Amino acid sequence: MSAPSTNIDKQTKRHRPAIWGMIAVAVFVAILFFAYLANLAAQGNEPSDDSAQPAASVSTDG
Repeated sequence: MSAPSTNIDKQTKRHRPAIWGMIAVAVFVAILFFAYLANLAAQGNEPSDDSAQPAASVSTDG
């Protein structure tokens, strides 16, 4: 059941701020995501000086 007399132009003007707000939030989240990925890439996965010692082996009963 829809409204009997819907003015599409009026509804478009009323919803424009909400749509722009959703677009702005999506862009902001995308920027944060790519900044997070860049941060992960900058840190790398190189071993630090603390991990120069080999890990202790665990002996089991067999």
